[in-house]
Amino acid sequence: MSLSDKKYIKDAYPLLGKIDSPSDLRKLRLSELPTVCAELRKFMIEALSENPGHFASSMGAVELTVALHYALNTPYDRVVWDVGHQAYSHKILTGRRDEFYTNRKLNGISGFPNPDESDCDSFIAGHASNSISAGMGMAVASRLNKDDVRRNVVAVIGDASIGGGMAFEALNNASINANNLLIVLNDNDMAIDESVGALGEYMTQINTSASYNNLRYKIYKALKKFNLINEKHKGLILRFNNSLKALLSNQQNIFEGLNVRYFGPFDGHDVERVVRVLNDIKDMDGPRILHLRTRKGKGFEVAEKNPSVWHAPGKFDPVTGEIKKSKGTGVLKYQDVFGKTLVELAEKNEKIVGVTAAMPSGTSMCVMQEKIPERTFDVGIAEGHAVTFSAGLAKDGLKPFCAIYSTFLQRAYDSIINDVAILNLPVTFCIDRAGLVGEDGVTHQGAFDLAYMRCVPNMVVAAPMNEHWLRNLMFTVQSRESGPVAIRYPRGNGVLVDWKNEFQSVEIGKGRKLADGDKVAVLSIGHIGNNVSQVVDELRNQGINVAHYDMVFLKPLDESIMKEVGEKYKAVVTVEDGTVVGGLGTTVADWFNAHDYNVKVRKVGIPDEFVPHGTIPELYKLCKMDNESIKEIVLSLHNQF
Repeated sequence: MSLSDKKYIKDAYPLLGKIDSPSDLRKLRLSELPTVCAELRKFMIEALSENPGHFASSMGAVELTVALHYALNTPYDRVVWDVGHQAYSHKILTGRRDEFYTNRKLNGISGFPNPDESDCDSFIAGHASNSISAGMGMAVASRLNKDDVRRNVVAVIGDASIGGGMAFEALNNASINANNLLIVLNDNDMAIDESVGALGEYMTQINTSASYNNLRYKIYKALKKFNLINEKHKGLILRFNNSLKALLSNQQNIFEGLNVRYFGPFDGHDVERVVRVLNDIKDMDGPRILHLRTRKGKGFEVAEKNPSVWHAPGKFDPVTGEIKKSKGTGVLKYQDVFGKTLVELAEKNEKIVGVTAAMPSGTSMCVMQEKIPERTFDVGIAEGHAVTFSAGLAKDGLKPFCAIYSTFLQRAYDSIINDVAILNLPVTFCIDRAGLVGEDGVTHQGAFDLAYMRCVPNMVVAAPMNEHWLRNLMFTVQSRESGPVAIRYPRGNGVLVDWKNEFQSVEIGKGRKLADGDKVAVLSIGHIGNNVSQVVDELRNQGINVAHYDMVFLKPLDESIMKEVGEKYKAVVTVEDGTVVGGLGTTVADWFNAHDYNVKVRKVGIPDEFVPHGTIPELYKLCKMDNESIKEIVLSLHNQF
């Protein structure tokens, strides 16, 4: 039996099997909710052990999810999820239980909330720290729309997203604008790796006296019952309460310091208590924060003990918790080659420093973090700060390697331009997960970095075709005295078993010819060039000679290759694992046009649309970037001339 069998679900999950919408959940007795939570955890363990996804965060958010949908009138009331790693229980309870086995699969449900998928998904999620801003917008809109029935809006923020700058901007704004936003802080002491920074430490210490919290909560309920609290005097009462709490606890609460009413912390795994608290505070006017303490991986012991590993563990044994390892190929992931190479360089060059934004393990910056911790900096979920911090390091003579996923580096674009590029500082951007990333889907595809980096003055943009070129590029740029460099590489494995070559300097702006031909030339950049080489070899075996150039650099473009191609070939196919709008294809076409070459250009790459989730081979085929599609385009052009 499996979760694709609806009858099996009904039999194996007596309560959960009856919940097709939040309204079904609200028909249950409060005392039945712990059983629903237990069934949800069992369901997720069964599902995710075979169809991998984000495990630990969603396991930790079960009770708060059940409580929210039980206490609120969702989907009329809005629940805005931050990041979305926490939201699997939400999906299961909101009509997608029977489709959950398709989670993160092509044409299946997304791994993150998305309004295109369900009315219960109030807003897009995938990047951190946006929930309070979006939720506040909805709360203000409800007031301005003069909804006949009050619409409660709840922003659920966790996994250290509260440390992001945008979250603080929103909190600051929420405290001075009329809104009824309820912020639920899912405090699990973790991001993907351990939470860093003073705020993370503060959140773990904010457990002000439980007896004080209980007393305050009881007084609030009594005052409310006898109508002794009203909107006119709430500010005075709030300020008095905050002052009293600071006096008794010898601690000023950062949220109350913003005049945002604060409730908690409460045990986020006591579902009945959370429901009662939500019922008491959900209809209050003004912004409020409900602080819940939870544990990542709750209910699965091995995940509770090692939540970083269990953030997205892959397939595992649902009984023993043993993670199933795929058969090794002897080929490292690009991120691991980056991490090992960075240490190799940093051990010889004391000016090298490493910077990442809450992704030491995801980028393999953890390798340097372990070996040279004093020169490795994880700044938390703060990409803009990571970039400007790197700029400050570079301004005073250091050589920062700033490793951030392509999709997250977008958040730091202003810092890239104003704090790095204008000053022409030698910051190296190591852009991980560049190109299509697969199952994480639309919010995580690294489609735009080639285009958004190419148009920045002073920026060098490069993409290695294999591990040796990644190492050589890193070796080369460490000695640059000025000028930023962006090196982008994909998610997943490289192509070389013998990845550790002897370092060689690379000439900036110089590509290479891999194959000669006639009529048609293919110009590729980055890892996808290996696919092109396979296509070119197949065609050569059929008696069709097609040229292939690995451009290596998008900027500066190798003009000697461009002149050779423009003079010798009738048609050019550009191939890139990035958007065709503004990337390699656009650059090549612009160059030919500017230099009066009459060459037909066909672009292969990510189309001008948002790409959904699926395996990378499936998405390559969907975007007509797979080998067969490339071959068809090359053949059609070859046959025209």
